[in-house]
Amino acid sequence: MTQWTLGPDSGELLLRTGVTGSASRMGHRLTIAMRAWHATVEWDGEVPSGIEMTVDLDSLDVLRGEGGMTPLSGAEKILIRSNALKTLRAKKFPQAQFRSTSIERSGSAVRIVGLLDLAGRTAEQTVEVEVSDESLLGTAVVRHSDFGIKPYSMLMGAMKVADEVGVSLAVTRPA
Repeated sequence: MTQWTLGPDSGELLLRTGVTGSASRMGHRLTIAMRAWHATVEWDGEVPSGIEMTVDLDSLDVLRGEGGMTPLSGAEKILIRSNALKTLRAKKFPQAQFRSTSIERSGSAVRIVGLLDLAGRTAEQTVEVEVSDESLLGTAVVRHSDFGIKPYSMLMGAMKVADEVGVSLAVTRPA
């Protein structure tokens, strides 16, 4: 059995948010990097057999915002980061953790089902992964509502972060 130990030096973990509401065109669709995380992937031959991952929420870094009425400024990125950490209750629950419970492979595609602990709640989460000899490319959709998180909103709810947040992980095999 082989084990990969992964972290920010292995690749990137990105979040992508959407905007909903009657004033949604005023908001930015954000790309956020998580700068501090680590994962362990156990392998049984060419198939992952177990995955554990921990993300430090305070490592959240707003990279860019698409759309919106004006370009995203540095001050706005700082405010967005602060609001996101409050929304996630990161002071009380500083980490998100994922542990696989089942893994199914079909060709190069792997479906990983596991438990995600976020903001003091645990919910089942599915991750779709493309596996090659050199890399893993994973995607998932995490819903605020699955974890009792009220998405950030403004303008009396006319503009708010969409319930679904896209998560992507792109890593290369450790040397």
